Amino acid sequence: MKKTKGQIEAEISEAIIRFEKEYMGRGPLEAKTYIVDDLVLVRLKGVLTKAEYQLANPVDIANGRTLIKQMRIALLEKGRPLLEAVVESITNQKTISLHTDISTRTGEKIVLFTLDSPPKLE
Repeated sequence: MKKTKGQIEAEISEAIIRFEKEYMGRGPLEAKTYIVDDLVLVRLKGVLTKAEYQLANPVDIANGRTLIKQMRIALLEKGRPLLEAVVESITNQKTISLHTDISTRTGEKIVLFTLDSPPKLE
């Protein structure tokens, strides 16, 4: 059964929130997914912990932001097969690539999946 774009986007948002809670230890305050052609963009707000905000403060440690980004990227790379599998199962398309970045100022994280073709929509 084909799904609407909104249904697929909502399922991906829920799956990413679950991943963040179960795998990373803390879920985002907000998640929104956008499908644009063969791209799936997930925007997560409020992903940093209070401790990470303290570490990101440039007054305390000059390389705190770099440490946060390195740690979060390393954790995501470990969980990458799980993320790709869940997006593939929801979209019924193969994941070609995954890109991510996090803002240590706003606590916003972006995850971008490139699929082999656009999802088949209702």
